[in-house]
Amino acid sequence: MAAVVATKVNDEKRKAVARIKEGLGAVRDIIFADYRGLSVGEITTLRDRLKETQTRLKVVKNRYTKIALADLGLPEVGDMLIGPTAVALVEADAGPAAKVLIDFGRDTTVRLKGAILDGRLVSVDDLDALSRLPGREQLLAMLMSAMNAPLQNLVYAMNGVTQKLVRVLQAVADKKKEEE
Repeated sequence: MAAVVATKVNDEKRKAVARIKEGLGAVRDIIFADYRGLSVGEITTLRDRLKETQTRLKVVKNRYTKIALADLGLPEVGDMLIGPTAVALVEADAGPAAKVLIDFGRDTTVRLKGAILDGRLVSVDDLDALSRLPGREQLLAMLMSAMNAPLQNLVYAMNGVTQKLVRVLQAVADKKKEEE
């Protein structure tokens, strides 16, 4: 007969997992990064830059994060949760947040590990490609500009016809005045 071993889970650990789960569940996209070698000042600077993209940066315990991800039904991240890990919780568009992390990593030791975007695992190469794309707001502006262009051209064309008509009528009126 095998012995039954009961593991007593510390209440603080359970609360820590619940807090991580709450943070992960509130966002669509999660980016994992290695923050090894950063000073407190550099982490603060990075957090401030990420705030501008509606992203929060949290330093997490890997084991607790694995449990929280599993509880939320998100994919197994494997090697992304090895070593010191910071999690970027993206509330808006992941592209600008990835760009901030990649740009910050050029001058510091921050390295991306991967991400979960819309419930799917994404590699570092895919994040790099995403960071080079225009953001959502910029894409919407480009779309609106493309949709507006034909109407603007029509207005310019109609305005040109009207202006020519006014000039012709003025020329006729001037000629009749001269003939009188």
